[in-house]
Parts: sequence; structure tokens; C-alpha cells
Amino acid sequence: MNDKIAIITGASSGFGLLSAIELAKQEFQVVATMRDLKKADSLLELANQAGVVKRIHLHCLDVTSIESIQQFSEYLPRFKTIDVLVNNAGYALGGFSEEISIDQYRQQFETNFFGVISVTNVVLPIMRTQGHGKIINMSSISGKIGFPGMSPYVASKHALEGYSESLRLELKPFGIDVVLIEPGSYSTNIWSIIDTIPVNQDSPYHEYLNRILNQVNTGKAKHGNPLDVAKLVAEIASMQKSPKLRYPIGKGVKLNIILKSLLPWRTLENIILKLLLK
Repeated sequence: MNDKIAIITGASSGFGLLSAIELAKQEFQVVATMRDLKKADSLLELANQAGVVKRIHLHCLDVTSIESIQQFSEYLPRFKTIDVLVNNAGYALGGFSEEISIDQYRQQFETNFFGVISVTNVVLPIMRTQGHGKIINMSSISGKIGFPGMSPYVASKHALEGYSESLRLELKPFGIDVVLIEPGSYSTNIWSIIDTIPVNQDSPYHEYLNRILNQVNTGKAKHGNPLDVAKLVAEIASMQKSPKLRYPIGKGVKLNIILKSLLPWRTLENIILKLLLK
């Protein structure tokens, strides 16, 4: 293949699915990976409707499996170049920290953090050799600001932010750009995890959780269109100049980040708790 090549993880739904389509529209050959290829029907259907199905190449990839990562590394040499890697695979684990096991925290990090590193390290030697490339890591506003009831997810995204900052400084001399996209609240299935947090009547956090769920459900009508994030992915991937490190996107995201940088923590804390506990 002589076309531009983009690899995307977690392409079966949400940002990943839509980003694969938008990248294909920008004339990338898209390697759309997912853990279960049986879930590829929605992607292929949408690609067919958009007239880009021939640009979508499915591959099974579990970012938490050493064996799967090794098989993926053996698959990559068929491409002359790899221009873009979009690390999108991830999920959100909800619940209060005291009631979440360490193993659950580890599972969250295996996908959202260590999975990113594993896939990136497979692609990096190819990008370094060719002297160019873009690595787009799908972070979140949760990588900048904490939220009660989502500490595993928030912690994994904070880790991703630090890793990406360091990686960008390491790779700049090789012509490789590392980018963070930081979406706010969008209509994707990642928010469904909030609705599945077990509501234990005997939990000391029971009433607090109900208030959080009420705020989340009230705000769903204001969630953004995930297509906006997918279009941003394609825009960054197609840039001729070097992209910025961070791209916050979504209603109120930039303002919230600015407020956190300017306000004392005590003030910010009081605002958040007043909103949740009213």
C-alpha cells in the first residue's frame, strides 16, 4: 500500500468507530482493531454507507494481551509506513474507591494505560525508522480534573496525560508528534458505566451515589455529538504542520481546565461538592 496508513484501537464503537470512518474519508487506509471482530458490523455498515469500506481493514487486537500484541507486531510489516496511531481503546470503571478492589484498578490500567504503551511500543520502531508519524492518545477531561465515583478511570487518564507529555519530548527529535485529545461529556457508551454502578442500600456512599447519578442523568441532554471528536482526530491526522500537544473539546471543557489552573483547590472543591450535593 502506498496510501497513508492509520491504526486505531477500540474501533468497534464510539469515538473509535467514528474516527475510523473519518480517517478513511481523508483517504487513509485504516487498520481498525478491536478485541472481538464479531462487533465489526456497525463499523462496516457505516463505512459502506460512506463509500469507504474498501479503506477499512479489520484486525483483532486485545491491548491487554501479550500474545495479541505480538501477533499484531507480526502483522504490521506488510505496510510500507505507519503514519498515524490512534490509541482509543478504553473503558470506564465506576464506583467509590473504598468499594473497588485493587484487581479492578489494575484491570482499568491494563486497558487505559498499559495497553496504550504496549501498542505504541510496537509501532514506534517503524515510525522512528521512517522519520515521521503521529500518535494520538484519547484522553479525557477526567485526565485533568477528578470526579467522585470514577477514581479508577480518572487515575488512568491522569497517568496517560503524564506519559504522553514525556513521550512527546522523547519523540520530537525523531519527527514524531504525540497528541492528547481531551473530550468532555459525549454521547458514547463509556457513560453507561455510571448507570451500572451497584447501588448497595447498606453502603455509606449510597446517598452520595444517588446524587451523582442524578447529576449525570440530568446532564445527558447536553452531551456532545461524538462525531465532533472523530472529525478532530481526522483533522489532526491530516495536518501538515506539527500539531499541539493538547486538544480539549466539548462544552465547558476549556473553561473547567482554566478554572482548575486559576482557582485554589479549596474553592474548586466547594464548587464541585455544592453542585453534587445540592
